Amino acid sequence: MSFQHGISVTEVASAARSLAIVATGVIGLVATGPAADAAAFPLDTRVKIAPSGIVDAIAKAGATGTLKAALQAIATHVRTPIVLIRVASGVDEAATDANVIAGIQMLRGAEAQLGLKPRILGAPGLDTEDVADELAAVAKDLRAFAYARCHGADTAARIAYRENFDQRELMLLYPDFLMESGTDIVASPSVAHAMGMRARIDQEQGWNKTLSNVPIEGVVGMTEDVHFDFQSVDTEANQLNEAGITTIVAINGSLRFWGNRTCADPASDTGKDFVFESATRTAQVLADTCALGLIWAIDKQMNPGLARDIIEQINELFRKLARPGAAQMILGAEAWFDADANPIENLKAGKLLIRYKYTPVPPLENLLLRQEITDEYLADFAELVALAA
Repeated sequence: MSFQHGISVTEVASAARSLAIVATGVIGLVATGPAADAAAFPLDTRVKIAPSGIVDAIAKAGATGTLKAALQAIATHVRTPIVLIRVASGVDEAATDANVIAGIQMLRGAEAQLGLKPRILGAPGLDTEDVADELAAVAKDLRAFAYARCHGADTAARIAYRENFDQRELMLLYPDFLMESGTDIVASPSVAHAMGMRARIDQEQGWNKTLSNVPIEGVVGMTEDVHFDFQSVDTEANQLNEAGITTIVAINGSLRFWGNRTCADPASDTGKDFVFESATRTAQVLADTCALGLIWAIDKQMNPGLARDIIEQINELFRKLARPGAAQMILGAEAWFDADANPIENLKAGKLLIRYKYTPVPPLENLLLRQEITDEYLADFAELVALAA
């Protein structure tokens, strides 16, 4: 080192902090598999299936229970991380429900144990009313989204069943799909396909695109017929959608989920803003992205500069998400410091409140076209004949 009597300044480039969008495509699956490989899938244990490992997982799932069918359905659409919890079948439905509910509750600890936070939840083929309630409760805690089957012998019964739920984190589906299995055609749970499609849509289009109206590959039919005509309100599909039940329809030769709505109560103050799947997921993604991305600020000296840095970091995220174009994720948002919400006693106690507001992108659920017949284009008929000569 050379001698110096003075000051040396070394300039180091430092990247600005930015908020990284949280991962949304991680599946949380609860299933039964009595003949599954117990070493690969021990009972009541959180197991991570990597995107590249799902084919091997299917081979080890066994032929009985719900595990193999669920993994096959998911694999038809996507390669994504899966948190699997295999539970035992009970001696009756109540006992099985208890096991499944306990497995769903285990999803809460997946991030701490496996480093994965499940965002898409389901228990395909096991989703009774009690199980669906638990899926919604855990989804709320994880800021995740859950899918469950809608039960009922007819349309009226299905609509009545839907009225048992009011959770914005839950979507009900009816009916199931049919898939080829060797030379046979077998039923395949729509919930598992929804989980796979949700992760795929997240990857290809974004978390603010709903499940609805995306062609579904690898399926050959539905377990029940659903009357549908998108130019008519008097169809079973429309009745189900109006009640907040997502169904399956055929358009241009492909089967698609048809429905955007959660189980949120559109008449309630807490539910009216979250009737669309996209609104719920936008709220979840923004909440977790802002919270996790601002961990660096906790325990820093709380001065005005820190408050400004936090606000600017949030607004930078909002500008990125609201940028016009095909990838626009929100219509607009803004974060700010509200002096009235930050009294001196709170600031003195180390509490800082930053407010922000946002507008999610709603799905185009109802396109209105007005068709009108007119004779105005006959007015210049003679002139047009002359021009055509």
